[in-house]
Amino acid sequence: MDKIKVILNKETNTLDVWFDDCQKEFICEETGGEVILKKDKDNNLIGFEKLNVLKQAGRNAPIEVLTV
Repeated sequence: MDKIKVILNKETNTLDVWFDDCQKEFICEETGGEVILKKDKDNNLIGFEKLNVLKQAGRNAPIEVLTV
C-alpha cells in the first residue's frame, strides 16, 4: 500500500485524506455529515475531505494520528 497523505488546513478548517495522487481528482461527491468524497475519472475513491474539523472559538479538536 502506498502512503496516505493527510492535510489539516487550519485556515479552511478542513482535513483532507488522500489514498492516491490528488492530481487524479475528477469529481467530488457530498455525502452529508460534512464529508466530501474525492473520486477519479473511473469513479474510484481516491480521498475524502472533512469540513469543520476543528472546534469553534479557536480551540483545536483532539486529533490522534496512528501509524501501523
